[in-house]
Amino acid sequence: MVVGDFAVETDTIVIGAGPGGYVAAIRAAQLGQKVTIVEKAELGGVCLNVGCIPSKAMIASSHKYHDAKNSEDFGVSTEGVSLDFSKVQEFKNGVVKRLTGGVESLLKGNKVEIVRGEAYFVDANKLKVMDEKNSQTYEFKHAIIATGSRPIEIPGFKFGERIIDSTGALALKEAPGKLVVIGGGYIGTELGTAYANFGSEVTILEGTKDILGGFEKQMTQPVKKNLKKKGVTIVTEAMAKSAEETENGVKVTYEAKGETHEVEADYVLVTVGRRPNTDELGLEEMGVKMTDRGIIEVDKQSRTSIDNIFAIGDIVPGLQLAHKASYEGKVAAEAISGEKSEVDYLAMPAVCFTEPELASVGFTEAEAKEEGFKVKSGKFPFAANGRALGLNQTDGFVKLVTREEDGLLLGAQVAGVGASDIIGELGLAVETGMTAEDIALTIHVHPTLGEIPMEAAEVVLGRPIHSM
Repeated sequence: MVVGDFAVETDTIVIGAGPGGYVAAIRAAQLGQKVTIVEKAELGGVCLNVGCIPSKAMIASSHKYHDAKNSEDFGVSTEGVSLDFSKVQEFKNGVVKRLTGGVESLLKGNKVEIVRGEAYFVDANKLKVMDEKNSQTYEFKHAIIATGSRPIEIPGFKFGERIIDSTGALALKEAPGKLVVIGGGYIGTELGTAYANFGSEVTILEGTKDILGGFEKQMTQPVKKNLKKKGVTIVTEAMAKSAEETENGVKVTYEAKGETHEVEADYVLVTVGRRPNTDELGLEEMGVKMTDRGIIEVDKQSRTSIDNIFAIGDIVPGLQLAHKASYEGKVAAEAISGEKSEVDYLAMPAVCFTEPELASVGFTEAEAKEEGFKVKSGKFPFAANGRALGLNQTDGFVKLVTREEDGLLLGAQVAGVGASDIIGELGLAVETGMTAEDIALTIHVHPTLGEIPMEAAEVVLGRPIHSM
């Protein structure tokens, strides 16, 4: 039976309850708007349920297992170390459950109405939310589209039992003996590293000249060294052609350097990118401007070509990052409330949870020079830091990119243990217009990894203490 013929009125309706949508809904409610949020799956979206959160929990478990088997340098010898993968999944799922419950509590605490179902725009002020049984019309003054993205399926690799996407890789019942990863970007490299730590024999097939193309080559060098140390095979300029599923595994055919090769595995993980979820929403019929890839065009306040409709996250231009979506969600909610907020991506950090971790914010040295800046950079190695030595994690460096004339921090790159945390200080420094001298004069706790940005700043200033 169809019910809900009478429209429900709301000020702002948010489609999608991922890290962009739920943050946008809460900020809009804080600013006095009556807010409704629509989600067809789980609160928290891909990131919280089958993306960044569970993958980092699994990566943490893989570190524990790998360290338990490889701690002789610390004087710790262990025997009989075993892996209970069901417990790994139990831990990961527990983290997810706790956070999804937290998101629901936050939404309810901010008086956001939560509606389950799929949304379809009727016009610029009306949409329908449908589930298997019911259809309800909502009239709104503003809408924020935050529908996220989904994995791309490539020809010859139809997702199934043995050909899996990142969601499938996080739901395996056991660590595979052999795993082929197609795509050496951050998702493939992170999950490939985790399974290598669990003891899987991993092969990464990357179509371009190098893995982790979003980061500078000098940053990725220690990652590649570490992967090879774990026994991971990396094949670049490799074109995946087909996969043949068998009863107990899958055979992958690929081309590299003009030759055809085959590799057998228990599973093949395809991580070649993600497609925006902008189809089946009625956007084209409504006249929302999009690219041929389904990316929605927006202005600096996340406003689409229709003034009262906004879009954020994976469905708009830029990197597909959860923290980018959250940031854009706040901007959109504030713009709807009449504030002058607008996006500025210069201090938007990007992080990859490989070994070692990689993080970057602002301009790289090459980008700064392309923008016309006269650049002075400084780099300090983890190998010269006492805390890194004590952790036996000495691969990597912190590099600061500054404007030569006054030391203004233009960007920073970190490759090393804890890079995902270190980049926070450097992002703040870029955002607030700090100089190398500001960083150098800030007292940093000793002995910590946090000292390394200070040491790099002193290199920029030409007066380093702990390097020649």
